[in-house]
Amino acid sequence: MKTTHTEFTVAAWPGCPPRLLGTLPREDREDFAMYRTLGGYRRPAGADQLLGEVEASGLLGRGGAAFPLAVKLRAVRDNGSVAGGAVIIANGEEGEPASVKDRWLLRHRPHLVLDGLRLAATIVAADRAYVYVSDPKAAHSVEAALTEVETGAFGDVPVELWRVDPGYIAGEETAATRAINGGPVKPMDKPPRPFETGVGGRPTLVSNVETLANLPYLQHHGAAAFRSLGTSKSPGTFMVTVTGAGRAPGLYEIPHGLPFTQLLALHGVSSERVRGALLGGYFSGLLNRVVLDTTMDHETLRSVGSGLGCGAIAVITEDCPVAVAASVLAYFDRENAGQCGSCFNGTAAMAAVAGALRDGAASTADLGRLRRWSVVLRGRGACATLDAATNVAGSLLDQFPHEVTRHLGHRCEACRASEFSAERPYEVEAVVSA
Repeated sequence: MKTTHTEFTVAAWPGCPPRLLGTLPREDREDFAMYRTLGGYRRPAGADQLLGEVEASGLLGRGGAAFPLAVKLRAVRDNGSVAGGAVIIANGEEGEPASVKDRWLLRHRPHLVLDGLRLAATIVAADRAYVYVSDPKAAHSVEAALTEVETGAFGDVPVELWRVDPGYIAGEETAATRAINGGPVKPMDKPPRPFETGVGGRPTLVSNVETLANLPYLQHHGAAAFRSLGTSKSPGTFMVTVTGAGRAPGLYEIPHGLPFTQLLALHGVSSERVRGALLGGYFSGLLNRVVLDTTMDHETLRSVGSGLGCGAIAVITEDCPVAVAASVLAYFDRENAGQCGSCFNGTAAMAAVAGALRDGAASTADLGRLRRWSVVLRGRGACATLDAATNVAGSLLDQFPHEVTRHLGHRCEACRASEFSAERPYEVEAVVSA
């Protein structure tokens, strides 16, 4: 099952029936009638039974942190019973430039997301729900979907579309609740977290749209079927955006545990060309050719000091890893919220050293400072932006020491020939079909 646009490929792993991508032509948008014929918006057997299936499934969040969804659902439900109600947010603000899965789902399968939102609202006994987005095409698709649904499809829970300006930090869970509460789209210090105090001061579930899109499958087929693919610790399928390697981006639904080399083959990239990869969007940093020995699951990537994150992978072939890291750190410098001195100053300092290294103007003392910052700044911001920057800086030094050394005093051959430079490295927005 594979469809290729002029500039964008969407495919499911061969022999793996798509759970999230669906079976319609990739350029189509699934409307209410189409989705209902697939069994959508089926009445749930009960909140407790559905929560039990989610717990048994081991479904992990697909937004980046891989936190067990059942734990969040139970916490919000328990806190909401005390606070007099709960709120739920389907988080579709896809801040990672190298990821497109959430926008694709909202643009092409909005009812799958809304059905998942409905089921999560049932579990936590929410009386208010939001779809939180920045992408105009996704917003238009959701608006159309909300007008299509039958009266009573969401019970007594009103569903509101909430639009914000795009940004790397805009999808952070406290930024989402803060924005809906009328504040700026910027993260807040934690605790409290939204599951304790969120929209209107009430317990709030903030869940990534791909995560919610798995709930209808669980309702229809159960936890055992869900776990029939994937690994014991990373069950099910997930959506991965692959960029880089001089090829048009691709969006794939694959089972957790798939060897990285097989994903490369699906994307049409020879492993012999690969120097490394930028993983988890920008958050998890860089891996060298050791990535060729990994499988696409959380436990394996953690064991090599990286992470799957939101399922975005940029394959590095001809591009210089030093220049890639410099561009990503410059992006973090521009995108930080400007609220935390450690992040505001730290991302700027790390970006400056990485840029100087790319240009052959850094010293060994500069590298020593970069190493120190990559350690001491970790965990000091209100959100994960500073951690992401330290991941990129630290992984560059650890994974590509020879390339780093080669840049001391002069530029490498790759940078002299054609320097990699991008404001939003490996961005995919411009090539996604409408």
